[in-house]
Amino acid sequence: MLSPSGTLPTQLALRSVQLDNGLTVLVQEVHTAPLVSVWSWYGVGSRDEGVGLTGASHWVEHMNFKGTVNIPREDMKGIVERFGGMWNGYTWIDQTTYLETASRDALDQMLFIEAERMNDSLFDRGECESERTVIISELQGGDNDPEQVLDTELTASAFHAHTYRHPTIGWLHDLQRMTRDDLYAHYRRFYVPCNATLVVVGDVEADQVLRQVERHFGRIPAGAAPARLRIAEPPQLGERRVRVEREGTTPYLKFGYRAPAATDPDFFPMLVLDAILTGAKGVNLWSSFRVAPPQRKSRLYTALFERRLASQVNGALLATADPFLYTLSFTPNDGVSLPVLEEAVFSALEPLTHGGIEDGEVTRAKRQLRARLVFEDDSVTNVAHQLGFFETVVGPGFYSKVQPCIDAVTADQVRDVARRRLRRSSLTVGVFQPLESN
Repeated sequence: MLSPSGTLPTQLALRSVQLDNGLTVLVQEVHTAPLVSVWSWYGVGSRDEGVGLTGASHWVEHMNFKGTVNIPREDMKGIVERFGGMWNGYTWIDQTTYLETASRDALDQMLFIEAERMNDSLFDRGECESERTVIISELQGGDNDPEQVLDTELTASAFHAHTYRHPTIGWLHDLQRMTRDDLYAHYRRFYVPCNATLVVVGDVEADQVLRQVERHFGRIPAGAAPARLRIAEPPQLGERRVRVEREGTTPYLKFGYRAPAATDPDFFPMLVLDAILTGAKGVNLWSSFRVAPPQRKSRLYTALFERRLASQVNGALLATADPFLYTLSFTPNDGVSLPVLEEAVFSALEPLTHGGIEDGEVTRAKRQLRARLVFEDDSVTNVAHQLGFFETVVGPGFYSKVQPCIDAVTADQVRDVARRRLRRSSLTVGVFQPLESN
């Protein structure tokens, strides 16, 4: 049960320690159930991939489930599942992470797995080749999803220089040509303690956890801090458009506006603006988008649903290290053409760029966001994700500032960010038009 403040009731002060080899360790005691969640975070994602290596971070993530020096491949899954637990991982543009959540008796085994994964993964050549086939199949499966294809094409068109333009899974040509040695070099470069954060949340005692962490991770050499690519995207000089025509049954429309990085003063006013437009989503990449936002009174819902122009409206503003995209996605109702839907969207957005946002809308959006933040901390798994995500992507202590920053947003700030950020000169429009069958 959550406390009135929205935190888990027995949650104690966060402990933050750095080992001698540079590993950052965050421990949060939460004594609500005999569970513990362990997350290992690395500052590496698709933004860190140069020409010819797109998809390397995601492929390395896959290989880190294929066995280590001391853990045979077939045992990795079973270690956690013997304790009734779950395990997973994901890669995105700024980060890669691995997790296990299980009974507290499994903590030492989970730390053992993550220490092995950090320093002793095998990257067997045969396994790399086998996984090449799996990942290319995954990419081709995504190519059968028109919405995903449109998202990939729009992002690539919105960025000319920044490596955010590359899909996390990579481009097919790079996946076909990368070698085992390329992957292992990527692993050795980025999987070092000084580029990692270990998060432990649950029914634990912090001092004991830190002793166990030291025993498992303290032996790992510090390594050299990897230099991350620092590429400034040049200013966008006008509206861009991308059109995808291929087999399909449903057309789609997507807008991509220039979005602020999480540390930009515009980020929280923009988050409130998105809640006004499409309903509050929160800031949890792991779980926020699994639950539909409250849209009944959102601007674009009332403008498009009630006129029967669209069957689906979604917005996405994500916390990123560098400026990314704020996307609005639309599915037209049967019989509604994409040009008609696009014009209706522009008509709905136009008043916002001229100050047409009411104080009550801002108040409601902030209230919805506060509620979403409560549910984003509803389990030890979610708490651990949020601590590690923001430590890795944004920096130490940022997550604790999220709620106060939302509370501090004013209606004038939201009006200002709408005026500056929803300009057509900073917009990329993407359309997916199904080809007529012969």
